[in-house]
Amino acid sequence: MSEEIKTTAEETAEETSETKKKKSFLSENAVEVLVAVFLGITAILTAWASWISSLHGGNQATNYTKSNNLAAEGNSMYNEGLQNYLSDIMVWNTYSEYVFDLEIANSKGSTAEAELIETKIANYIDQNGTDVLKDAMKAMENDDNIDSPFDIPNMTDKYYEEAEEKLAESQELLKEGQKDNSNGDSYNLVSVIYSLVLFMLGIVGVFKRLPNRAAVLGIAVVGLIATTVYMITIPMPTGFSFANYF
Repeated sequence: MSEEIKTTAEETAEETSETKKKKSFLSENAVEVLVAVFLGITAILTAWASWISSLHGGNQATNYTKSNNLAAEGNSMYNEGLQNYLSDIMVWNTYSEYVFDLEIANSKGSTAEAELIETKIANYIDQNGTDVLKDAMKAMENDDNIDSPFDIPNMTDKYYEEAEEKLAESQELLKEGQKDNSNGDSYNLVSVIYSLVLFMLGIVGVFKRLPNRAAVLGIAVVGLIATTVYMITIPMPTGFSFANYF
């Protein structure tokens, strides 16, 4: 009787053990399949992150080069504007001297001298002044309270308008390059984390106990998901489109 009870207990224990095995989701085969699947997914995502990082790097180099070229051009135009400004000051000073000499000649009654000076004055600004000075002279004709074209508000800023536009454009491209640099670094970080995930997936088979395998696999999957979510938040390179490659 006792032997029958013992046999029945053993059979019940075996059935219970088999039932647990059937109910267990992460069997050894399941773990191996999941590892293979996630290895493939992680490898693809790693390649993607590396590719996008290289595109950001290319955009960064392009934007930095354009920014430097525009900055050099803007600085050259700024120097040119400064030279024009100094030249117009000299032209205006000479013009003022002619006007003063004309007043003296008229006060003396020297008609011939006055006519000669008037001839010099007539086309002096048009022949020697820049467009900025010419426009300022026209503005002076409409306002008797202005004694010098350089007293007109914002007049001197016009010498540097084009240079400022170039320098502003250069700064915008520099900022774009800095963004590409930052985004490229972020994608590099993603690639590093994916490499860590690949490492963890690779060592799953080293552990003999199934719970340990499942634990390492779970950590790797969590890292994969978290990194992918982070990668999605990183902006793509400017102008990126798959259509450009077909």
